[in-house]
Order: sequence, then C-alpha cells, then structure tokens
Amino acid sequence: MAGNSKIHRNIYLLGIVSFINDTASKMILPILPLFIQSLGGGGLAFGLVDGIGEAAAAIAKVFSGGLSDRLGKRKPFVFFGYFLASVSKFLMAFASAWSVVLVLRSAERLGKGIREPPRDALLAASTSSENRGRGFGIHRAFDSGGAVLGSVLALALYWFFGFSFAAIFLTAGIISFVSLAPLFLVKEKTAVKKDSVKISLSALPKNLKAFILVATIFALANFSYMFFIMGSSLSLPGGLAVVVPIVLYTVFNLVSTFFSVPAGILSDKIGRKKVLLAGYALFSITCLGFIFLASPWAFLVLFFIYGLFFALVDATERAFVSDLAGAKNRGTALGTFQAFTGIASLPSGIIAGILWDSFGHVSVFAYGAAVSFFAVILLMAFSAKRLV
Repeated sequence: MAGNSKIHRNIYLLGIVSFINDTASKMILPILPLFIQSLGGGGLAFGLVDGIGEAAAAIAKVFSGGLSDRLGKRKPFVFFGYFLASVSKFLMAFASAWSVVLVLRSAERLGKGIREPPRDALLAASTSSENRGRGFGIHRAFDSGGAVLGSVLALALYWFFGFSFAAIFLTAGIISFVSLAPLFLVKEKTAVKKDSVKISLSALPKNLKAFILVATIFALANFSYMFFIMGSSLSLPGGLAVVVPIVLYTVFNLVSTFFSVPAGILSDKIGRKKVLLAGYALFSITCLGFIFLASPWAFLVLFFIYGLFFALVDATERAFVSDLAGAKNRGTALGTFQAFTGIASLPSGIIAGILWDSFGHVSVFAYGAAVSFFAVILLMAFSAKRLV
C-alpha cells in the first residue's frame, strides 16, 4: 500500500471493535480501584492487580506476535483475545475478594496480550508508511471514544440509576461480547510466513532495540492509572469520592480521544521521536502536579494533561516500532516491544504500591516524575545518533 494515502476499511472495522470493547472496559476501570478498596485492598493491591495483569499480557504478546508471524495469520489471535477479555469482564461481577479481581483482571489482560500485536500488525498492513501514524491514530481515537462513552455510562449507572459496582461490571461484560461481531467483516491477506519464531532482542535492528530500552525505562515510571484515580479521591468527601474520579477519568478519555488523530498526523509530519519526547515530559508534569496540587480544579487540569500524554504516546510508540521493524518481523517486533514495556509494569506497580502504603501518595508521584524525566533524557540522547 506504499504511496496510497487512503485509509483501509480494516482500520475502521477494527476501530469499531475497539470502540465497543473499550466502552465495556472503561465502564469498569474508573470504579475498579474503588471496588478493590471496598474489598479490602490498598496500594499494593492496586499495583499487583494492574502489574500482574500487564505482565501476563506482556508474556502473551511475545508469543502471539511471533506465532502470528510464523503462521501468517493475525485474525484468529485477535478474535480469541477479545473473547477471553469479554468472559473475564463478565465474571468480574461476581468477585467477592480483591484476589479474585486479581485473577480475572489478569485473564482480561491476557486476552489483550493475545490480540494486540497481531491486531497492530494487521493495522500496519492496512496502511502505508506515509499514513501509518494517521491509521494508528484513527484506531486510537475509536478506542478512546469508547473509553469516553464507557466512563460516562459508569457515571450514569452509578449516580442516576443506583447501580452497584457488580451490576456495572455485569453490564460491561454483556457489552463486551457485542464487540466480537465486527471482527467477522475484517479481511486479511496471508502475511509472509516465518520458518521459526525467535523471541529475542538480538533479532531486532539496533535502533529498535535502543528505542525499546528507552520505552521500557519509561514504563517503569508509567504506573497504573489507579493511583491517579485514588490520588484525586483522597481529599473528597462521601459520594464525591466516587463521582469526581469518574468525571476526571471521563475528561482523560475525552482529551485522549480528541488528540489521538492529530497526534498521529503530527508524528507523520515531524517524526515520532519529537512527539514521544513531548508525551513523556507531560507525564512527568502530571506527576509533579499531583505532588503540589490538591483541588478539584487542579485535578481537572492534571487529568487533561494526562489525557494529552496518552494521546501523544500510545499510538506513536506502536507506529514507531512498526516503522523500525519492517514488514516481515512486525508482529514479532510489536510483541517484543509490548512484552518488555508490559513486564516493566509489574515492578512499576509493586514499587508504586509499596511507596503508597509505606510513605503516602506523594512518594508515588515523585517516583513517577523522576523516572519519566530520566526516560526523556535518554530519548534525547539516543535520538541524535541511534534513532532514525
């Protein structure tokens, strides 16, 4: 598709799948830390639920990406991944202890890990190098749009209709199954098969390995959104401690949705590295804000910045890896990248959880600001000589 600026219909179909699935996911996510807290969990529980889930996803990403390269097929992995995530969301409604949430959240993330590298490879194959950032940005916009709708639905069901946390989870699980339908319309060409799958950094280009190192260090700083949700609820009384975080999470998703496509287009025009530098820096600023500011209006601004960070970084990282990897190893490269950054989420979550329980919320955000700023410096240093 080189030289073709037209966006393939697969981008929109996969976007619809993500829109519906993320509607379901984001009905759960803004209340998940509050649900865990209601089941007796604290900071370490937040870190473990998110960290182990992301680590499980990371391991799956390596094998699903590489295996899809070997078989030359992406779609079956995408379907099964979404199906497993749907089952897990549905069952979460019946959890009676935060340890059960840990298991189900890990299974849901495992489904994400199975589907994501093959899906991203399918997205990349449906674009050209000239419009890849735009294509990934469009997909991210669908994804984030579902996140907006999901968080609004969560607020409406909780505040206006009096749904319990469990009832919201059950509704989300049902919606998640609907996301499977558009996948039947997605068309794929058989990719070039690989004779073997090598799960190793040594199989990747040097400039891609350098970027994976930087992104992994940043992932150590990029702890779970749950800490931002709980950080915003600390100074709020009663029901506002539930409602305001959901509203703030909605703002986060609105911003990330609005800026996803512009961020992708910007990365096509000025380069991925510059966009990533801005995104990493915004995460540092967000963490610093949570250290020094504590009013609802300040949190509104900080969640705006948090959403902008996500729009700049999420799709751009994947588009950058796709650029650096080349077509034949794209699934393996995306899986390896997502594995390293995903596995880093486990120590990130554990460190943040221990800091939260032992020293309070300020220490968590100080840690995030320091490590993410270090990643900015590394990316700046690599950009001149090693990243093209």
